Amino acid sequence: MNNQQLEGRKPSNLFYLANLRRPLIDRAEGIYMWDQDGRRMIDGSSGAMVVNIGHGNKNVLDAMKRQMDRVTFAYRLHFENEPAEELATALAHKLPEGMDKIFFVSGGSEAVESCLKLARQWAVATGQSHRWKVVSRFPSYHGGTLGSLSVTGDDALGENFVPMMRPMPTIPAPTAWRDRDNFSIEERGVRYADMLEQTILEEGPESVLAFIMEPIGGAATAALVAPDSYYGRIRQICDQYGVLLIHDEVMSGAGRTGKFLGGDHWNCKPDIVALSKGLGSGYAALGALAAPSRLVQPLLDMGGFQHGHTYAGNPLACAAGLAVLGEMDRLDLCANAAVMGDFLMNELRSLAARFPFIVDVRGKGLLLGAEMVADPETLQPIEAAKKANQRLLDHAYRRGLIIYSRRVKGGPDGDNFMVAPPLIITREQVGEFVSILGDSLQALADELDLPVNG
Repeated sequence: MNNQQLEGRKPSNLFYLANLRRPLIDRAEGIYMWDQDGRRMIDGSSGAMVVNIGHGNKNVLDAMKRQMDRVTFAYRLHFENEPAEELATALAHKLPEGMDKIFFVSGGSEAVESCLKLARQWAVATGQSHRWKVVSRFPSYHGGTLGSLSVTGDDALGENFVPMMRPMPTIPAPTAWRDRDNFSIEERGVRYADMLEQTILEEGPESVLAFIMEPIGGAATAALVAPDSYYGRIRQICDQYGVLLIHDEVMSGAGRTGKFLGGDHWNCKPDIVALSKGLGSGYAALGALAAPSRLVQPLLDMGGFQHGHTYAGNPLACAAGLAVLGEMDRLDLCANAAVMGDFLMNELRSLAARFPFIVDVRGKGLLLGAEMVADPETLQPIEAAKKANQRLLDHAYRRGLIIYSRRVKGGPDGDNFMVAPPLIITREQVGEFVSILGDSLQALADELDLPVNG
């Protein structure tokens, strides 16, 4: 559908982020989506890094239909339900040892909010009510509710709401690849981690409750990966000062990075985990908090978790999630994400050699990103008014490829884009993906007069 056709469509009563109109979706299968005019698109971002097992999985749909024939809603104060119980057990078996208590929610923001509330209530229940500050990174993204926004390092999303919430302290995200100094990459990793200790000391260790981080960056940093040395040092600092480590695995969890959790790449065990997106894989609104009994039991003994949502543990959503985990195992999708991720990473690096304005390709598994600049030597950013990231998305979209990007106000200079196709992608499909992306980058280079090799 062209712009004229879109503009001629009847006005919509819906509103979201902007006035942008898109074609109406008709159907989706595997890694592909079709609009109502029959145009096929590659879902190169799994929606918003959600549809990990691909679209239209018959086994998941059949499991949901079986559950719909039994019961679609049962409130948690009135009934327990088998899908929630079974999903909690299956999920606990995939998480680090001891992470055995699960609380279900409907999405990522709710999952993060639940983590923050669990941490605070645990502190109160254990005589540490003086702990309330949650340190996060800048830039970062942890959700859109006021609670999750308070730990989100993104002024563009949060600045209008500051009077309505209590913003928390931040430390710089570990953009070690940008640093121009004589330190090794691992020394830089420790230096970025030590910024957490410095902030804890400045804020007062007795007041700091938790540190929340994305093990592999999400929307705010386009799959940023810290140096290996960063992760163990962060764990050490949290232990030293009695600070809880919360891993936001909403985007990086559920197998997307080639392991079930992004933090598993470094054997970095968190105290609390937030999950969503790939956990339900777009088949149902589903998220989860995971924590060990040592954190959960004290607040239960004090009277219970002072928190909840209407759809927490919904039987239909949990039936979908249980089937999604089953398909991940049946199709060995963690392994495929690792193998196809390595292949796609190499292809992206080849594109970076062809288009030198791409100065960093990063990520794990099929959560990958890249950064573009005007000058690869000085890292001078592309002029913001040129909207390079949005122009790249538009060029790709017109060619039948969906990728993801979001410029972060106040974050590191530069334009990011992310590639994160469903974990079922094949080598041949990666080739198709990369061919379209290459054409799109060429079109961007021609439009903005960016350098090209060969």
